[in-house]
Amino acid sequence: MLHNIALNFEDGLTRFIACSPEETVADASFRAGINIPMDCRDGACGTCKCHVESGDFDAGSYIDDALTEQEFARGYALACQIRPASDLVISVAASSAACRIKSQAVPVTLAAVERLSDTAIAFTLEASSAMPFLPGQYVNVTVPGTDRARSYSFSSAPGETALSFLVRDIPQGVMSSFLRDRATPGMPVTVAGPAGGFYLREIVRPMLFLAGGTGLAPFLSMLAKIAATGCAQPVHLIYGVTNDADLVAVDRLEAFAQRIPGFTFACCVAADASEYPRKGYVTAHIDPAHLNGGDVDIYLCGPPPMVEAVRGWLDRQGITPASFHFEKFAPSGLIERKAA
Repeated sequence: MLHNIALNFEDGLTRFIACSPEETVADASFRAGINIPMDCRDGACGTCKCHVESGDFDAGSYIDDALTEQEFARGYALACQIRPASDLVISVAASSAACRIKSQAVPVTLAAVERLSDTAIAFTLEASSAMPFLPGQYVNVTVPGTDRARSYSFSSAPGETALSFLVRDIPQGVMSSFLRDRATPGMPVTVAGPAGGFYLREIVRPMLFLAGGTGLAPFLSMLAKIAATGCAQPVHLIYGVTNDADLVAVDRLEAFAQRIPGFTFACCVAADASEYPRKGYVTAHIDPAHLNGGDVDIYLCGPPPMVEAVRGWLDRQGITPASFHFEKFAPSGLIERKAA
């Protein structure tokens, strides 16, 4: 039996490899042309130390100088010793360039373009085979007829050939202009990736999702994954937009609320002139119960001012969540690739 191993590199690139329970992650990586840095293959040097984000594995044998008990307790392991017992997500302490990996361009075709509102457009690309990615990640999409690329988070579930995205319609935007004026189903498109450290980790405690505008996209992908695999923890999403017209895909959230036990959501609109019943910014609608006394994993995706506002609000509340993962994006589709 082969297990899927997602290797996340320091520069945000992700590569997937297949690894049997009888071989180490380092050996499977080398077989796939990925050279994880190491000075030995015996668990003695610690050079290949990595962090296992999720999954079960046999840690193998090693000496304390290579990996301490405290590091192992925090999820660290040695790639030269790990043998998988399930699918794994592993953060590698090196850049993709250091591991001799080149960016992977994948040809796809434009399948559909859908106007969701005056300010948002959805588009779907069709791949010849399922493109592996972690829910929450993004790809770089080259705009047909140009040499420019824009970064968009998947709004579709992993494991499908149809890849869906949300775009804010900007009058002079390179991608939105293409989708409005020139896009035709069947056109060839190139994507590169997947990438990004903003992805759904193993669910071990309550989660709070905070989405701003088209920053809803990665959460739609995460929820699709949760709906498929199940979740024993409560998940609450607060979706904030500026104007009424910016509120899209609420029907999808309602469908997830029907499918996922323990999933709830709320939408809010910031504009004073809004007719929506729930007004204000997302922080105004975070209840103490959603924070679970700090024992909560918070995921946040939105424009930079929103990210900074939420971080400041948490500081003022004296709340330090168990984990806080965030991604900032510009309306143009340029993503600031950060997560913490």
